[in-house]
Amino acid sequence: MTRPPVRTGSAGAAGAVHFSLLGPLTARRDGRELPLGPRKQRLVLATLLSRPNTPVPVDVLTDAVWPDDPPRTARKNLQVYISAARALLGPAGDGGADRLVHGCGGYHLRIAEGELDTLRFGSLARAGRAAAERGDVAGAARLLREALDLWEGPPLHDLRDSAGVAEEADRLEARCLTVYEDWAEAEIELGRAAVAVDGLRDLVERHPLRERLRAAWMNSLHQSGRQAEALAVYDDYRQLMARELGLEPSPAMAALYRSMLGRGREVRRPAVSRETKCPVALPAGTGAFTGRREELRDLLGVLGGGEERVVVVSGPGGAGKSALAVRAAHLLADPFPDGRVHVRVRREDGSARGRAEILAELGRWCGVTEARAEAPGAAAGADAPASVAGAGSPAPAGALAALAEAWQEWQARHRALVVLDDVPDEASVRGLLPRSGKCAVLVTARGQLPGLAPVHRIALPALADGEALELLGKLIGAGRLRTDPGAALRIVRACGGLPLAVEVSGMRLAVLRHLPLAEYADRLGDPSAALDELVAGDVSVRHRIASGWRDLADGDRWVLGRLAGLTEDGCFTLDRATVALGCGERAAIRAVESLIDAGAVTSPAGEVTAHAALYEVPRLLCLFAREQEVPAAGGRAGAPAVALSPG
Repeated sequence: MTRPPVRTGSAGAAGAVHFSLLGPLTARRDGRELPLGPRKQRLVLATLLSRPNTPVPVDVLTDAVWPDDPPRTARKNLQVYISAARALLGPAGDGGADRLVHGCGGYHLRIAEGELDTLRFGSLARAGRAAAERGDVAGAARLLREALDLWEGPPLHDLRDSAGVAEEADRLEARCLTVYEDWAEAEIELGRAAVAVDGLRDLVERHPLRERLRAAWMNSLHQSGRQAEALAVYDDYRQLMARELGLEPSPAMAALYRSMLGRGREVRRPAVSRETKCPVALPAGTGAFTGRREELRDLLGVLGGGEERVVVVSGPGGAGKSALAVRAAHLLADPFPDGRVHVRVRREDGSARGRAEILAELGRWCGVTEARAEAPGAAAGADAPASVAGAGSPAPAGALAALAEAWQEWQARHRALVVLDDVPDEASVRGLLPRSGKCAVLVTARGQLPGLAPVHRIALPALADGEALELLGKLIGAGRLRTDPGAALRIVRACGGLPLAVEVSGMRLAVLRHLPLAEYADRLGDPSAALDELVAGDVSVRHRIASGWRDLADGDRWVLGRLAGLTEDGCFTLDRATVALGCGERAAIRAVESLIDAGAVTSPAGEVTAHAALYEVPRLLCLFAREQEVPAAGGRAGAPAVALSPG
């Protein structure tokens, strides 16, 4: 991309310095490029500019300059580089205050939008997307193109041998790709696909698995009258996906391909028009999402193909159910043009929300309100969003019934996806599931909710070692992971493959950069200390497990405590469970299966007789259960939910 003259914005005064990260690191004053000093000084400046107007910790700067073995004089050398940066940057604004100041959070660089190309790029991209949302597609295309014109090559490509700088460069490149896709889709919608064809081809060659780029390239070729080439793009992608990932293209991509067969050169507009007001209320996806490829493929295939209206994703607390559901919902825009909505069924304190409260939240997004539901024929005109009167207070029984019926009618007439997250039991959602139509509901729950039928079920197992190591590496850096792969493997295995525990370990190690992986692995390997180690700020694995423990019936807790004490690794057979519980075989089977339903015990995936099966209590749940004092069986308060008798 050719770089236009630098736009200085409010910082356009003569003598002002303008910095660029969208290419090699450069600084210009009055059009002349400035010398930025030796490489280590440029690394410090690049790291500060990558986080403008935000404190940058000294440790981050140190890692950027000396990723492996910082010298004893590292802090003193940093001070020299910071002093040189201050001299280059000059004062901030007219007041003469220092641009670069040191505080409790690190070094804070004050810089205006017009002085740094990444800030200008972000501003233009936001303005372009806002124009698109207003329906001003031409304005969106112009603003997005202006943002792309700020790029002059791969960002910071002269400093990518520093892991910290390389991570920032990768983030910038990902933002550029997204903006390019936005721009190309706007040009295609305006009937000007030819201007985007060549650029899309080049980007697809560099990012062959990026589906949105492929779709835009197919559309631009098709609109330009090159149908055979457009179809060939899909065939190449399908073969690449099968060869590299063992997957098929998404249902949305397959639908685009089918729509082009035998069709003329008309523009394929997005499945959801830019002018369409449809509810999209999803949490942001996590950047650390890792693994779960088979489960994600299953979800996308079932929901995108319209095979099932209800899918239940189950697993213990911290298994990554919500992350998987949100990931899938973000990828299912085309099959659900009338919206995608995420609703938590529990409050922050773990208590269940009432059906009226949940219906009120759904109504806010989908235009089904208590007042309109009570009116004759209200549901038939419930397409426009409207506020919910009295959403914070319980609805009268008649109003609640009318609202529930209006919600069912809305689902029958729309194609939307609703994620009901962290469902405690079947009763919480039974009246919310669609009875007919093309709407789908994705339910996440700790237990398997056996009382819901018919549904498609996906149970999340522990992460495999490779997936858990990949997740840990995303949080602490691949370089640090490679310093002691054996200790890293011990860490993820001590976490029992629980994604939350691996994430907490990664967050903790990212802060405790001095802590050797082997020492932390030793801490997690100590059964008496493991749960105490799995805390990062306000995120605690113990608290998440405790929430699931409280969900269990008193008798199930007693049974789980007995089973957790059988072996160090939590594995047991039915014979051992029968002895530990002091009951007959049938009662032991019912007790174990009750815990399987609750998500507290895992069982083999394939069919096997109860006597041959090897059951398991996950390691961290085992450790927690052993800490608890549960009244003995036979007492009234602690009597198991399943009667434990010799027969």
